[in-house]
Amino acid sequence: MKTWDVIVIGGGIIGLSLSISLRKRGATVLVVERGEPGREASHAAGGMLVDSPLETPAALQPLATASARLYPEFAYELELESGMKVDLRDQGTILFPSPDHAQRDAEFVASHPLLAPLHQIEPALVDWQNLAVYLKERSVDPRALSAAAWKTAKHRGVDFSSGDEVTAVTITDGCASGVTTTKTAFHAAKVVNCAGAWSGQIKFGQTMSESAKPHPVPTRPVKGQMLCQLMPSRTLLHHVVRTPQVYLIPRSDGRLLVGATVEEAGFDKRTDLATIQRLHHAAIALVPKLADAKILEDWAGLRPGTPDALPILGVTATPGYYVATGHFRDGILLAPITAQIMADVITAEKPALDLDAFSPSRFRV
Repeated sequence: MKTWDVIVIGGGIIGLSLSISLRKRGATVLVVERGEPGREASHAAGGMLVDSPLETPAALQPLATASARLYPEFAYELELESGMKVDLRDQGTILFPSPDHAQRDAEFVASHPLLAPLHQIEPALVDWQNLAVYLKERSVDPRALSAAAWKTAKHRGVDFSSGDEVTAVTITDGCASGVTTTKTAFHAAKVVNCAGAWSGQIKFGQTMSESAKPHPVPTRPVKGQMLCQLMPSRTLLHHVVRTPQVYLIPRSDGRLLVGATVEEAGFDKRTDLATIQRLHHAAIALVPKLADAKILEDWAGLRPGTPDALPILGVTATPGYYVATGHFRDGILLAPITAQIMADVITAEKPALDLDAFSPSRFRV
């Protein structure tokens, strides 16, 4: 009977990145994905690598900053091994903060002025009178990134079982020993829950006692609707642009992503015409020339939210069972650092960053 060192539940960018990191350390890895790898939240994401203190929870800031710094090497490695481009852009972000943010974080805002007058650096933008700041952030194409990570993982020898939903983590003598799926069962000494919005739905096999009951994983789906346009010119917009109403993410091939909503709608992934039109109109209000841009597609994705809006990372009370989920809007950004620190935890090495704020035990009842 074939066994693996680690089974990763979920083939989004978190699970894929972790599987690669574990393979680098010599572990045999199986990724079990309910659908096709990289086709859920990772496929629906915008790809802004936001690590600004204006928008990042204080507890998350060390992880966000560390992951942002890892990105050039992370992206380069995936491009080199996969032969694919992930469109990592470093033109930066023009942010129009809300009045509340501008007042609350006046010192930060004052220390991040635009590098030149707005009409010079982004001529297509309307001449807003609102305060604007410049953030030295990157963006990436999450779909290309996920595809490159999947190809890299396969190249590294990671095994996959796609279209195969995990129904339970197998518990033997109080320890994780594999997973049961809708099709079969797989065996491993360690199991990592990277199932995103579906993490909390995974049940557990027979436990030896009530004290051995695994920690709950209280993730929930948080819906986000977006649309994609083809800009009249590839150079119409250079920077990511964020306002309280909408954000615009240009791609190098001339596409422009417009997003995004934050909705509590369960597992409903349908788009709403009125919502998509509102986003479209907000984009045109910022860049009037987008009125002539063709809409290529619209979609909705399900982010994994948690009760305190922080990820769930680390070992659980059940030996051999780990969790790396709940990244909410930051899964793309946090993929490199999550892969690194979770591989540390799983291989019994000391992670470089303190994970206490993200421990699964904070939800223990």
